[in-house]
Amino acid sequence: MILDVKNLSINFHTRNGIVEAVKNVSFSVNKGETLAIVGESGSGKSVTCYSLLDLLPKPPAKVESGEALFEGSDLLKCSAKDMRSHRCDDIAIIFQDPMTSLNPFLTIGDQIMEPLLKNPNKEKIHSIKEARSKALSLLKEVGIKNASERFNSYPHEFSGGMRQRVMIAMALITEPKLLICDEPTTALDVTIQSQILKLIKKLQENRDVAVIFISHDLGVVAGIADHVMVMCEGVIKEKDKTDEIFYRSKDEYTKKLLAAIPEGAKKRPNRSNENALIEVTNLKTFFKDHKKKKTDQNYFTKAVNDVSLEVFEGEILGLVGESGSGKSTLGRSMLRLAPIFSGSVKYLGNELGCLTNRELLPYRRKMQMIFQDPYASLNPRMTVYETLSEPLLYHEIVPKSWVLEFVNQLMSDVGLAKSSIYKYPHEFSGGQRQRIAIGRAIATKPEFIIADEPVSALDVTIQSQILDLILELVERHNLTMLFISHDLSVVRYISDRIIVMNNGVIVENGNTESVWDSPKHKYTQDLLSAIPLPDPIKERQRAI
Repeated sequence: MILDVKNLSINFHTRNGIVEAVKNVSFSVNKGETLAIVGESGSGKSVTCYSLLDLLPKPPAKVESGEALFEGSDLLKCSAKDMRSHRCDDIAIIFQDPMTSLNPFLTIGDQIMEPLLKNPNKEKIHSIKEARSKALSLLKEVGIKNASERFNSYPHEFSGGMRQRVMIAMALITEPKLLICDEPTTALDVTIQSQILKLIKKLQENRDVAVIFISHDLGVVAGIADHVMVMCEGVIKEKDKTDEIFYRSKDEYTKKLLAAIPEGAKKRPNRSNENALIEVTNLKTFFKDHKKKKTDQNYFTKAVNDVSLEVFEGEILGLVGESGSGKSTLGRSMLRLAPIFSGSVKYLGNELGCLTNRELLPYRRKMQMIFQDPYASLNPRMTVYETLSEPLLYHEIVPKSWVLEFVNQLMSDVGLAKSSIYKYPHEFSGGQRQRIAIGRAIATKPEFIIADEPVSALDVTIQSQILDLILELVERHNLTMLFISHDLSVVRYISDRIIVMNNGVIVENGNTESVWDSPKHKYTQDLLSAIPLPDPIKERQRAI
């Protein structure tokens, strides 16, 4: 046994009183074993693991009781020097959000090499040449293309999925004995997620590494976990072998998590007709690489390269592809939020590409966007009331005296309490913030909405609620939608048609079930085969 946690209790002492985050939690992990800790946001799973590495802010956090024995040493009572040694050599952690975990001022190469060059154990310090060689090898292993060229890039030059791969390489470079993975694949494409899960499994087999894998998605852990621990509100609801949890779960909360995994085709009828609301013809969106000369062949990054499509009135069109495939850039270009290099975007036959900002104003009201990260897209200084009333007043949709009534109606539409309208974004959970973002998008009563990965970072239970909310709002408000996602299961659940993008071009499109049942392109087949199944036996068979 490499880690043995007994009777761990953690409280947060806040202005509003004491919050019991973790209540009397006990578990153990053996060498070469994977323990999956599963639960929704706020269940205490991350707090439990962060306490092992003294990563909780103190105050307000306080470990009230318990012990965490790592190879006989109690992590909860370690000195700062011993803890630094553990962090550098023995225990590594992969955080959920790579953008806030990576230093924007350092190249990714410098950040990956840092644990090797500045190790407190002098015997383990590497030369720069050795560290660079090892870092490049790991970058290739975690799927970074052109690793030697990207070695000197900065975090902002990578997509979200690519940044997460860099984080994983940084965690693996010291060859730790215990690897804590805090939702490491939440924001990744299914193909990259599959690669990362296999990589973690391979590392275990080669080096006998113990893994604690934190996730909100039981489907993700089905194929990699030996044991599963289900947490809710700081308490262990269920703890057993993986097969027991999936096939013979005893607790109602576990059954609820399993039932929330999106499966099957869209349950609501197709409302689309043959009238095209949006027509995109030969659209190109290129970005200049100012580090290169104009004469260089790859001076332009071709994010969207000669794409044509139609979105019909009343339908939900799913747009699928990996990080960097150009799907988000395509959506932004359609709304004129990204520069169009050439091509045409028409709204009910009217060309948008050549309009000035003033001429675009009437179309801004008709076309809205739901962004991936609601915390980044909502103004932290504005209350919910101010956020939802702003588009109503800006587009002069309602008189000022009616605004409160309309805001309350929007809150009801997206399933939030009217009493919360004077709260700020940080006072809401991730799922609630996404509901606010959806409310803002429908405030102008648009005809067309682009939803850019609106559920990718949410718990499966909240994800299920948001997807059902979107379907309900689409019907109630007669919306047309382009739904962008890297998760084919989600797109199947919500879409009437699917378009698959890769490297800036469309490789396949068609009716959702036709594409799902008989994909023609190799890339689509790869995407489908990488979807994690919430079934341990099938996952093990597929791995073999």
